Amino acid sequence: MESEQLVSAGGIIFRVASGVPEVALIFSGGVWWLPKGLVEESESLEKAALREVKEETGFQGEIVGKIGENSYDFTREGRRYLKTVHLYLMRCVGGSSDVHDSEADAVRWFRISEAFQVLRYPNERKILAKAEQMLKG
Repeated sequence: MESEQLVSAGGIIFRVASGVPEVALIFSGGVWWLPKGLVEESESLEKAALREVKEETGFQGEIVGKIGENSYDFTREGRRYLKTVHLYLMRCVGGSSDVHDSEADAVRWFRISEAFQVLRYPNERKILAKAEQMLKG
């Protein structure tokens, strides 16, 4: 089976509330996720990450640094895809969850300890752990 390469970007957007960092997650398809999406032609990874986070959460971010990458494969309609997601840590500088796009059923702020509990996929929890270390540093 031949495979197609996909490149996505997104990130973990955070704010500090009462001295405690919180991260915004999106709820879609019955699962809490990190906001991310495909990189458009002639778009940098950073620009795509900022755009996708803003579209899916409604929040405007400012990149603090690159957290890392997740790579995985999946099959859809008999076709195999190899996907790499580039993820960035972003400080929330404005916006509102009231203006997120229709890809997300809901957007919510979570304390990091709560986010670890609700994120379903181990690779997203691993990225969250790296982001937490960046925030402590």
